[in-house]
Amino acid sequence: MSNAIYTPPFAFNEPVLDHAPDSTEREALKNALAEAKKNPKDIPLYIGGEKVYTDQKVSMHPPYDRSINLGTYNKGDETHVRQAIDCALAAKKDWEEMPWEERAAIFLKAADLLSGPYRAKMNAATMLAQSKNIYQAEIDCICELADFWRFNVQFMTEIYAEQPESSSGVWNRTEHRPLEGFVFAITPFNFTAIAGNLPSAPAMMGNTVVWKAAESQIYSASVIMEILEEAGLPAGVINLVHVSGPVAGDIIFSHRDFAGIHFTGSTGVFKNIWRTIANNLDTLRTFPRIVGETGGKDFILAHPSADVKALVTAMSRGAFEFQGQKCSAASRAYIPSSIWSEVKKLFLNDLKSFKMGSPEDFGNFINAVIDEKAFDKITSYIDQAKKDSDAEVIAGGNYNKSKGFFIEPTVILTTNPSYTTICEEIFGPVLTIFVYEDADFDQVLQLVDGTSPYALTGAVFAKDRSVIHQATKALRHSAGNFYINDKPTGAVVGQQPFGGARGSGTNDKAGSVLNLHRWVSQRTIKETFNPPKDYRYPFLSE
Repeated sequence: MSNAIYTPPFAFNEPVLDHAPDSTEREALKNALAEAKKNPKDIPLYIGGEKVYTDQKVSMHPPYDRSINLGTYNKGDETHVRQAIDCALAAKKDWEEMPWEERAAIFLKAADLLSGPYRAKMNAATMLAQSKNIYQAEIDCICELADFWRFNVQFMTEIYAEQPESSSGVWNRTEHRPLEGFVFAITPFNFTAIAGNLPSAPAMMGNTVVWKAAESQIYSASVIMEILEEAGLPAGVINLVHVSGPVAGDIIFSHRDFAGIHFTGSTGVFKNIWRTIANNLDTLRTFPRIVGETGGKDFILAHPSADVKALVTAMSRGAFEFQGQKCSAASRAYIPSSIWSEVKKLFLNDLKSFKMGSPEDFGNFINAVIDEKAFDKITSYIDQAKKDSDAEVIAGGNYNKSKGFFIEPTVILTTNPSYTTICEEIFGPVLTIFVYEDADFDQVLQLVDGTSPYALTGAVFAKDRSVIHQATKALRHSAGNFYINDKPTGAVVGQQPFGGARGSGTNDKAGSVLNLHRWVSQRTIKETFNPPKDYRYPFLSE
């Protein structure tokens, strides 16, 4: 039995490798890409430590080239969901009783495996399955995921060290118990790091998990499971099932031992999940923890005093990196008329220099959107903007899905501050710009705050410090992550805890200790060393 209070290695942000020509990491990545394309996978479900195969095989192809065969994944059904729940519950006792430092060691090892021998394989999987260029893949599936695992260990130790004061003759203690039951993790396609963090954060705190990844992310999710298994994660702690959302939800949300959900996805889906859970409360053992990060309609607000070059770079990167398929991507911008001419010239020049195509060509800044459904939705907004009198497509607007799902970075200029594409989440490479008169800055602050139901990220550009103060105050509830003179994307674990409120989620801040607090249920223990032996208090005496 352990008789020491351990201090884990201090967390650090994983350095981003540049994959420059002739670098060893570039060569390793090219080999990993070739290997993946040469050897298609048959990806199983992971239930109770077993690889489960079914008769229902679903083919996988990169969004940028549908002719490439990545293999198949095995689609499950309701029986697999029930098996996953049973395995999670069976593993729970041993897992929650495992000393915290042993749990920590698993995820610290996973981080080193990811950033070491699995680096090229994971980057290749994310590039192929999710159509990310190498820089977007590297900062996501390697650096951010390794950061989550390392920093969450540090946050876990901070939580366990939180203890109450004790008066004379009393010892007060707090036990940070895992939740009573199992946790359900639902993860999106766009960030492999999110896919890894949502099941592993609750697991680190002693919970067992049923995990459903987005269909287009299953390919890279399987690599996460490989890493966790090699790192020593016991069977049944995280169970990965490939089923439809309704199939999983019908069983899980009515199960007596459902204890919490860790979700990233659309606001509409999250609302439906919340309603379903509420309707099932009478069947549940406990009130489940509901943690979700959902949509965004993220803004860039420029003041006349803004640095134009910095503003344009933030627009180019913030709106169009990973084809705008980030919850944090800039999708609406408010530009003062006095600098619009210069902004427009520099911005359109940036867009003309973008190269679009396969992420396997490292010269391409823009790649394909994730699938045909997303392609059709995004292009419908573009087509409508071409018809509307209060909108003008001033850049891009073209698209093609003959080989892959490619949409040009598109800029819409509108005279209507309530135009559709400035209000609704599109989740693609579309930025809508509203040009305002300089004197109307105060009114524009109100527009920014009131136009969207979301409140995820936003940025203000200004040199005038009084303006920065004014905007920061006026937009206090408009963004859970607020950026001053920087793009509204790229939150770093341990530096900018991520999450938003209003229609953007529960703001439980992934990348901080706050998120891990949601996966424990505290028990307060009071021990009295010399308890009273008589019920009478002194005031009762004559």
